[in-house]
Amino acid sequence: MSDPLAEYLHDHLAGSSFAVELLTTLRDSYKGEPLETFASELIAEITKDQDLLRRIIERTEKASPDLKEAAAWLAEKVSRLKLRHDHKKGLGTFEALETLALGILGKKSLWQALAVVSQMDARVAGFDYEHLIARAHEQYAKVEACRLQVALQAFLPAA
Repeated sequence: MSDPLAEYLHDHLAGSSFAVELLTTLRDSYKGEPLETFASELIAEITKDQDLLRRIIERTEKASPDLKEAAAWLAEKVSRLKLRHDHKKGLGTFEALETLALGILGKKSLWQALAVVSQMDARVAGFDYEHLIARAHEQYAKVEACRLQVALQAFLPAA
């Protein structure tokens, strides 16, 4: 891949794949609890963002699937080990939510960069980046609130 923009977009697509996998693990680990609903709703939102990102990637190049997505998938599988050995709403869950929060900030930065680039590059023009930036901000706020709530339980002193 020789186009820096295409490479950057693929990096973010890989990150979003990691996020969906991580959220799927959280959803499945918290069946019947509010965190299940939270994760399910966020999966739907991030999947929408992925679909849009794939459309933008198609405009920049016709690349085959990237190894970065496979690496993101593998990294998420490794992260499951920590979640699996964690007690409910412990450090593993807290760190998973923190990872998601940071990833969403990265996605917000992606949309901000594309808004600027779209002024000079027709391949990424024509998308409502202001709406995407606002949606990323809302997603971050939701994840951050959940993360801080889990922090109360994850960092309780031992009895």
